Amino acid sequence: MPMTETEIRARVAEAIAAQAGREGPLLPMLHAIQEAVGHVPDEAVPMLADAMQTTTAEIHGVISFYHDFKRAPQGRHRLRLCRAESCQAVGAAALHDEVRERIGLDWGETTPDGRLTLEAVYCLGLCACGPAAMLDDRPLGRVDAEGLAAAVAEVR
Repeated sequence: MPMTETEIRARVAEAIAAQAGREGPLLPMLHAIQEAVGHVPDEAVPMLADAMQTTTAEIHGVISFYHDFKRAPQGRHRLRLCRAESCQAVGAAALHDEVRERIGLDWGETTPDGRLTLEAVYCLGLCACGPAAMLDDRPLGRVDAEGLAAAVAEVR
């Protein structure tokens, strides 16, 4: 069941307060908010700006710079496909096109049922095993479309 705006604001306020005494607290605050809410909601930006005594533009800049901060709810499972050069050199682009067509998602999209989010990443540290992917926290090397489809079917 989704949280109400009041619940979101309360969790954001708790996350900000819990990190306020730290040196350089913005990143810990953002991580705490994402942990509590599942993403960094729009409501959090002005609250963070007030707490940090800065502008909302500065907060937006930090959120958009770090790819791990999500602005919308994510799926219960995350499929990350590596788009770095070493994976591209072994056919990742064609693989990505086929996978996106099979699962019906484009980069950054989540299935309507909230089960799976597809993400593009630019290195999973599996360069010798490309094309590489990660399903939740499970690294997958030398993947093909059939193998990815089977892995996704296991968590769907």
